[in-house]
Amino acid sequence: MAEPPRRDFMQQAIAAAFEGLRRGEGGPFGAAIVRGREVLAVACNRVIARKDPTAHAEIEAIRDACRRLGTFDLAGCELYATCEPCPMCLAAAYWARVDRIVHACSRQDAAGAGFDDERFHTELRKPERERQLELVPFLRDEALPLFRAWLDREDRVPY
Repeated sequence: MAEPPRRDFMQQAIAAAFEGLRRGEGGPFGAAIVRGREVLAVACNRVIARKDPTAHAEIEAIRDACRRLGTFDLAGCELYATCEPCPMCLAAAYWARVDRIVHACSRQDAAGAGFDDERFHTELRKPERERQLELVPFLRDEALPLFRAWLDREDRVPY
């Protein structure tokens, strides 16, 4: 069974969120990546500062931890987030292979502050043809050789 969440790790994520707010970097979100008892990365939301809609605290922390470890694989790590991750951050955590996400506030708390992630959760539950963002297949035959080239590489690193 997993260890219970650690208060000090979440407090670091909360402190990062408050510091980011103070500096005007982005929304009220913070995150930490930890492995065992070691904090690998702590980050705040930097969407406004970086003019980057993907600069969520969780993404920033994942990127920093990966750089620090020199890998894209964060198996054995946990993500502490001040709020339940949005679908983008949740997917990034899956791609990074973190073992667990510990979050403080809920998506409903975020909605109450004007961050309505629920609309993305709702949108992703819809069949593709009913979603607002249209996906248009185009030039598949020209792009398929990319996958053959990938499979032919002897030095490919699966991820």
